[in-house]
Amino acid sequence: MIGLLGKKRGMSAIFDNGRLSPVTVIEVGPCPVVQVKTIDSDGYNAVQLGFGKKDPKRTIKPAAGQFKKAGVEPVKVLREFRDFPGEVTPGQIFTLDIFKVGEKVDIIGVSKGKGFTGVIKRHNFHRPNQTHGTHEAFRHGGSIGQHSDPARTWPGMKMAGRSGGGRVTTKNLQIIGLDPANSLVLVRGAVPGAPGGILTICKAKKGS
Repeated sequence: MIGLLGKKRGMSAIFDNGRLSPVTVIEVGPCPVVQVKTIDSDGYNAVQLGFGKKDPKRTIKPAAGQFKKAGVEPVKVLREFRDFPGEVTPGQIFTLDIFKVGEKVDIIGVSKGKGFTGVIKRHNFHRPNQTHGTHEAFRHGGSIGQHSDPARTWPGMKMAGRSGGGRVTTKNLQIIGLDPANSLVLVRGAVPGAPGGILTICKAKKGS
Protein backbone atom coordinates (compact mmCIF):
# COMPACT_ATOMS: atom_id res chain seq x y z
CA MET A 1 0.00 0.00 0.00
CA ILE A 2 1.50 3.32 -1.11
CA GLY A 3 0.69 6.31 1.05
CA LEU A 4 1.87 9.34 2.99
CA LEU A 5 0.93 11.34 6.06
CA GLY A 6 -0.44 14.85 6.02
CA LYS A 7 -2.35 17.55 7.84
CA LYS A 8 -5.72 19.01 6.88
CA ARG A 9 -5.33 22.73 6.26
CA GLY A 10 -8.91 23.61 5.39
CA MET A 11 -11.39 23.79 2.54
CA SER A 12 -11.80 26.04 -0.44
CA ALA A 13 -13.28 25.99 -3.94
CA ILE A 14 -11.71 26.22 -7.39
CA PHE A 15 -12.94 26.23 -10.96
CA ASP A 16 -12.22 22.89 -12.61
CA ASN A 17 -13.11 22.73 -16.33
CA GLY A 18 -15.67 25.50 -15.85
CA ARG A 19 -17.25 23.87 -12.81
CA LEU A 20 -16.89 25.21 -9.27
CA SER A 21 -15.60 22.30 -7.17
CA PRO A 22 -15.19 22.17 -3.38
CA VAL A 23 -11.66 21.09 -2.46
CA THR A 24 -9.78 20.17 0.68
CA VAL A 25 -6.24 21.49 1.05
CA ILE A 26 -3.87 18.97 2.63
CA GLU A 27 -0.24 19.51 3.61
CA VAL A 28 1.45 16.23 2.66
CA GLY A 29 4.92 15.15 3.77
CA PRO A 30 7.81 15.14 3.65
CA CYS A 31 7.70 11.75 5.34
CA PRO A 32 11.00 10.12 6.39
CA VAL A 33 11.31 6.35 6.69
CA VAL A 34 11.87 5.62 10.38
CA GLN A 35 11.83 1.83 10.24
CA VAL A 36 11.56 -0.98 7.70
CA LYS A 37 9.96 -4.19 8.94
CA THR A 38 10.41 -7.55 7.21
CA ILE A 39 8.95 -11.01 7.49
CA ASP A 40 12.25 -12.40 8.77
CA SER A 41 12.63 -9.94 11.65
CA ASP A 42 9.06 -8.84 12.43
CA GLY A 43 6.75 -11.39 10.80
CA TYR A 44 5.36 -9.01 8.18
CA ASN A 45 6.48 -6.45 5.63
CA ALA A 46 5.84 -2.79 6.46
CA VAL A 47 7.37 0.66 6.23
CA GLN A 48 7.06 3.06 9.16
CA LEU A 49 6.79 6.70 8.06
CA GLY A 50 6.97 9.82 10.19
CA PHE A 51 5.43 13.26 9.87
CA GLY A 52 5.78 16.59 11.66
CA LYS A 53 8.76 17.96 13.54
CA LYS A 54 9.12 17.30 17.25
CA ASP A 55 11.30 18.97 19.84
CA PRO A 56 14.13 16.53 20.74
CA LYS A 57 13.78 17.60 24.37
CA ARG A 58 10.23 16.25 24.38
CA THR A 59 11.19 12.91 22.83
CA ILE A 60 11.44 9.88 25.09
CA LYS A 61 14.76 8.00 25.01
CA PRO A 62 13.54 4.81 23.26
CA ALA A 63 12.03 6.89 20.45
CA ALA A 64 15.12 9.11 20.28
CA GLY A 65 17.25 6.01 19.82
CA GLN A 66 14.97 4.79 17.04
CA PHE A 67 15.21 8.13 15.22
CA LYS A 68 18.99 8.24 15.67
CA LYS A 69 19.37 4.73 14.26
CA ALA A 70 17.33 5.71 11.18
CA GLY A 71 19.25 8.97 10.78
CA VAL A 72 16.16 11.20 10.90
CA GLU A 73 15.01 14.09 13.05
CA PRO A 74 12.35 13.35 15.73
CA VAL A 75 8.80 13.36 14.36
CA LYS A 76 5.40 13.74 16.01
CA VAL A 77 3.42 11.07 14.15
CA LEU A 78 4.34 7.52 13.12
CA ARG A 79 2.28 5.27 10.84
CA GLU A 80 2.91 1.89 9.25
CA PHE A 81 2.13 1.03 5.64
CA ARG A 82 1.94 -2.67 4.86
CA ASP A 83 3.54 -4.13 1.74
CA PHE A 84 5.10 -0.85 0.60
CA PRO A 85 6.43 -1.56 -2.93
CA GLY A 86 10.02 -1.11 -4.02
CA GLU A 87 13.30 -0.97 -2.13
CA VAL A 88 13.02 1.25 0.92
CA THR A 89 15.78 2.15 3.36
CA PRO A 90 15.65 3.96 6.74
CA GLY A 91 16.22 7.68 6.36
CA GLN A 92 14.71 7.82 2.89
CA ILE A 93 12.35 10.77 2.33
CA PHE A 94 9.01 10.47 0.53
CA THR A 95 7.19 13.53 -0.78
CA LEU A 96 3.96 14.17 -2.68
CA ASP A 97 5.82 13.33 -5.88
CA ILE A 98 4.38 9.81 -5.59
CA PHE A 99 0.95 11.26 -6.45
CA LYS A 100 -0.24 12.78 -9.70
CA VAL A 101 -3.16 14.97 -10.73
CA GLY A 102 -6.25 13.02 -11.68
CA GLU A 103 -5.65 9.85 -9.70
CA LYS A 104 -7.90 8.63 -6.88
CA VAL A 105 -6.88 8.35 -3.23
CA ASP A 106 -8.33 6.99 0.00
CA ILE A 107 -8.02 9.35 2.99
CA ILE A 108 -8.18 8.19 6.60
CA GLY A 109 -8.77 10.54 9.51
CA VAL A 110 -10.56 11.01 12.82
CA SER A 111 -14.01 12.55 12.50
CA LYS A 112 -15.10 15.57 14.52
CA GLY A 113 -16.39 14.67 17.97
CA LYS A 114 -20.04 15.61 18.55
CA GLY A 115 -20.24 14.70 22.23
CA PHE A 116 -23.29 12.95 23.72
CA THR A 117 -26.12 13.01 21.18
CA GLY A 118 -29.57 11.48 20.83
CA VAL A 119 -30.70 8.84 18.38
CA ILE A 120 -32.00 11.37 15.84
CA LYS A 121 -28.61 13.00 15.35
CA ARG A 122 -26.51 9.90 16.02
CA HIS A 123 -28.42 7.26 14.02
CA ASN A 124 -30.61 9.39 11.73
CA PHE A 125 -33.88 8.32 13.40
CA HIS A 126 -36.98 10.36 12.55
CA ARG A 127 -39.27 11.78 15.20
CA PRO A 128 -42.80 10.43 15.71
CA ASN A 129 -46.02 12.37 15.19
CA GLN A 130 -46.41 15.36 17.47
CA THR A 131 -50.13 14.79 17.89
CA HIS A 132 -52.63 11.92 18.18
CA GLY A 133 -51.70 11.12 21.74
CA THR A 134 -47.92 11.53 21.49
CA HIS A 135 -46.40 13.38 24.41
CA GLU A 136 -43.05 13.67 26.20
CA ALA A 137 -41.33 11.46 23.62
CA PHE A 138 -40.79 13.59 20.54
CA ARG A 139 -37.10 12.71 20.18
CA HIS A 140 -36.94 9.38 22.00
CA GLY A 141 -35.79 6.13 20.45
CA GLY A 142 -38.84 4.04 21.28
CA SER A 143 -38.74 0.46 22.56
CA ILE A 144 -35.26 -1.02 23.09
CA GLY A 145 -36.10 -4.58 24.06
CA GLN A 146 -38.60 -7.44 24.37
CA HIS A 147 -40.94 -8.72 27.08
CA SER A 148 -40.35 -11.84 29.20
CA ASP A 149 -38.46 -13.63 26.41
CA PRO A 150 -35.55 -12.90 26.06
CA ALA A 151 -36.12 -10.16 28.66
CA ARG A 152 -33.05 -8.15 27.79
CA THR A 153 -31.72 -5.53 25.38
CA TRP A 154 -29.62 -6.99 22.58
CA PRO A 155 -26.02 -5.79 22.23
CA GLY A 156 -25.55 -3.22 19.48
CA MET A 157 -28.95 -1.62 19.95
CA LYS A 158 -28.95 1.88 18.46
CA MET A 159 -29.29 4.26 21.37
CA ALA A 160 -28.14 7.70 22.48
CA GLY A 161 -24.45 8.07 23.24
CA ARG A 162 -21.16 9.56 22.24
CA SER A 163 -21.04 10.45 18.55
CA GLY A 164 -18.09 11.17 16.27
CA GLY A 165 -14.42 11.07 17.17
CA GLY A 166 -13.83 7.81 15.32
CA ARG A 167 -11.65 6.58 12.49
CA VAL A 168 -13.26 7.32 9.13
CA THR A 169 -12.10 6.42 5.61
CA THR A 170 -13.26 8.45 2.63
CA LYS A 171 -12.62 6.54 -0.57
CA ASN A 172 -11.92 7.47 -4.17
CA LEU A 173 -11.31 11.21 -3.81
CA GLN A 174 -9.76 12.71 -6.90
CA ILE A 175 -6.58 14.79 -6.77
CA ILE A 176 -7.21 17.94 -8.78
CA GLY A 177 -4.13 19.96 -7.86
CA LEU A 178 -0.55 19.64 -6.58
CA ASP A 179 1.73 22.35 -5.19
CA PRO A 180 5.15 20.71 -4.63
CA ALA A 181 6.75 23.99 -3.57
CA ASN A 182 4.46 24.20 -0.52
CA SER A 183 3.82 20.42 -0.13
CA LEU A 184 0.08 20.88 -0.74
CA VAL A 185 -2.42 18.50 -2.31
CA LEU A 186 -5.92 19.54 -3.39
CA VAL A 187 -8.56 16.81 -3.44
CA ARG A 188 -12.16 17.17 -4.59
CA GLY A 189 -14.66 16.97 -1.74
CA ALA A 190 -14.42 16.77 2.03
CA VAL A 191 -12.22 14.62 4.24
CA PRO A 192 -12.71 13.52 7.87
CA GLY A 193 -11.76 15.72 10.78
CA ALA A 194 -11.17 19.35 11.62
CA PRO A 195 -8.43 21.61 10.22
CA GLY A 196 -5.11 20.61 11.75
CA GLY A 197 -6.05 16.93 11.98
CA ILE A 198 -3.60 14.24 10.89
CA LEU A 199 -4.56 12.33 7.74
CA THR A 200 -3.31 9.21 6.02
CA ILE A 201 -3.43 9.50 2.23
CA CYS A 202 -3.19 6.25 0.26
CA LYS A 203 -3.58 5.37 -3.38
CA ALA A 204 -7.11 4.08 -3.87
CA LYS A 205 -7.59 0.33 -3.56
CA LYS A 206 -10.73 0.40 -5.70
CA GLY A 207 -11.95 2.64 -8.45
CA SER A 208 -10.04 4.35 -11.19
